[in-house]
Amino acid sequence: MSVSRRMRRAVAIVGAPSSIGLRPDDLSGEPQQVDRAPRILRDLGLVGRLGAADLGDVVPPPYVDFTRPPRRARNEAGVTTYSRRLAERVEVGLDNGRFVVVLGGDCSIVLGCLLGAARHSGQVGLAYVDAHADFATPEESQTGSVASMGLALAVGHGDSPLARLAGSAPVVRPEHVALIGRRDMSQPSYGHEALSVSRILDLPDPATQPGSAATTASAALALVGSSEVAGFWILVDADVLNPLVMPAVGSPEPGGPVIDQLATLLAPLVSHPKALGMALTLYDPSLDPDRTCAGRLVELLDSLIGHRGSSGSR
Repeated sequence: MSVSRRMRRAVAIVGAPSSIGLRPDDLSGEPQQVDRAPRILRDLGLVGRLGAADLGDVVPPPYVDFTRPPRRARNEAGVTTYSRRLAERVEVGLDNGRFVVVLGGDCSIVLGCLLGAARHSGQVGLAYVDAHADFATPEESQTGSVASMGLALAVGHGDSPLARLAGSAPVVRPEHVALIGRRDMSQPSYGHEALSVSRILDLPDPATQPGSAATTASAALALVGSSEVAGFWILVDADVLNPLVMPAVGSPEPGGPVIDQLATLLAPLVSHPKALGMALTLYDPSLDPDRTCAGRLVELLDSLIGHRGSSGSR
């Protein structure tokens, strides 16, 4: 894999081994195993390949809500506490101009990432690259998983303390968000009606396909990298990838980009001077016994960031 636009900044890695933002596993009834992802990716040499400073893991509170509270998010109090803890580590990671790579974990970690980025830098934007809209509210979500409503909560939508982590203002304004790659059109429970009337730039799956990725990146950057923001965050859910190359996710959707196509889309975002960091989420090691999928994710990150970073300052 070759990507021409690689970053030239110091890199810090933070582990966010959380599964508290997901429903329990349908078969075992236990928490899903996405919390193992940071360790697996590190074991494959990711830290060295990125030339990164490893700031360790932010450990989440225990999983509590095996039975969903009616019309509320699962583990709401725990995710709230965890988001604030993760924000503190992200804020430290951003010191000295470093680019922060957060290894998840479930998609709810975007809240802590954005909170930390906003505390460090001011008004931020968000490029949300995911096969799902994640725009349900606690009342609408079929699972009660914060991960299914992460984008909605990030822009302050929904009756939850998670929508008010930054006080009266959301952690990111909807007009500063680009949602890229969703292909969940047959699943309105992800909040499609509210998304359609929001100010979020919605760039569904065809925008990630060959011949469109560069144009999509430009459209997203015009929004998330505008003069109105001090910087922007990137969320990449592994399920945005085609399940033929990334089957190790809990909610695969047919279609989607392969690794090289996703790299083409992400390269201009990652290399942009206003890019603050990126979170990688939803890879499930329990579905990847030979670590093929983990290896592909390491290759993706290496192609985007690689050895040109160092653990020092700019």
